[in-house]
Amino acid sequence: MKKSLFLKFLLTYILFGALAFTVIATLSSRLTYNYLIREQAENLYSEATLISTTYSDDENAALSEEIINEQMKAVSEFLHVDIWLVDRNGQIISDSNQEAEKNQVIPNFDPTMTGNRRYLTGTYHDMFTDPVLTVSAPITRRYTTSGYVLIHMPITHILNSQYQILNIVYITGLILFALSLLILLVFYFIVYRPLKKITEGATKYAAGDYKYKIETSSHDEMGYLAETLNFMSDEIAKADDYQRQFIANVSHDFRSPLTSIKGYLEAFLDGTIPPELQEKYLIRLIAETDRLTKLTHSMLSLDSIDSKGFLNRANFDINRMIRDVLASFEMTCQKKGLSFALTFSDKKEMVYADYSKIQQVLYNLVDNAVKFSNPDTEIQIRTEIRGSKVFITVKDSGIGIAKKDLGKIWDRFYKTDLSRGRDKQGTGLGLSIVKSIINAHGENIDCVSTQNVGTEFTFTLPPARYDAE
Repeated sequence: MKKSLFLKFLLTYILFGALAFTVIATLSSRLTYNYLIREQAENLYSEATLISTTYSDDENAALSEEIINEQMKAVSEFLHVDIWLVDRNGQIISDSNQEAEKNQVIPNFDPTMTGNRRYLTGTYHDMFTDPVLTVSAPITRRYTTSGYVLIHMPITHILNSQYQILNIVYITGLILFALSLLILLVFYFIVYRPLKKITEGATKYAAGDYKYKIETSSHDEMGYLAETLNFMSDEIAKADDYQRQFIANVSHDFRSPLTSIKGYLEAFLDGTIPPELQEKYLIRLIAETDRLTKLTHSMLSLDSIDSKGFLNRANFDINRMIRDVLASFEMTCQKKGLSFALTFSDKKEMVYADYSKIQQVLYNLVDNAVKFSNPDTEIQIRTEIRGSKVFITVKDSGIGIAKKDLGKIWDRFYKTDLSRGRDKQGTGLGLSIVKSIINAHGENIDCVSTQNVGTEFTFTLPPARYDAE
């Protein structure tokens, strides 16, 4: 990142600038040269035409050679050119700069050699040592071409003008290139630096440092990406903490029954437990094994609930299910002196849900109510219809739940301090399973509790569905 992205962008920028400057220099040089040649040729041809027109008039036919030379010299000095008057055979009659010999004949003279153009470039039949721009205009008298006006301009004059124009183009190009550095600065501050921080943050997260925060003040896509990664790190940190807590809780809940089982078995082997007490301790071993089985089953149930798509819904009578579940707690309730108070809005209350999963919900809620109810108290269970939902309530008169623990009771493996004292056989998964099952149905469950007064759980289910035949 430090050497690749920004360096590539910088090299690309420099390469782009060099190529652009080369292309501009090449094209502008050629285009400027051609433009100046054509422009100067048009101007010179206009001057040549004016001169030829002057000497084409009959009234000027008697002009002396001296006067002609004076006029040609004046125009030549003004335009910095060399003007020749030649006859139709190419013999030089007059030269404004008096450099050509009088009556000298231009070799291979051909007035049509310019073709479609009005000018020629070169040394003009090797009569000049340096390249010149030559234009030609005929001198016509009485409808007959009697000669020609030739104007020669050194190419160096045109090149000087070209260099001046190119200097302006080059300076303008350099200024634009310098101003385009702002693009590089914008990329560095708006893209590269935030991306560098994001990459550094991603490296920290990959190394397990989820407390690292990517600092950015931008509100664009880079800022959004940084905030997303910060949120992701928080969620990963929570998941990591939950994983550690999960392992610690599982280890704790599995260690206790395993330690008891190991201790009882060692006592059997070394003869510490006499034969007459072996049945008693075997029953305890079975109880500890059941506890492990229950814990394992609860964990597997929770995994299947998390996977979703497991519900097998049907219509059934929730009131009858409640009675069947309560029958399982008959012996336990007799020992504690507990009783059930059932309040049903109708004799039969049909709902549409997964029978086995709702049975598991009721069993967990009633089991908690029985465990944490004070002896010789009443557990109230109520069903009623409110609007388009069936409400089921389980209320006990027990130890209740502290306000600080009320928001955590749905967490996996969470058990309050009081429940650890009253219910050492619990797994801490019951209410998490209950909430997962109810949420999987698309319904809600709520808990209201007052410490040392009691706890009330209420959940909803959809009423029975009867498809039209």
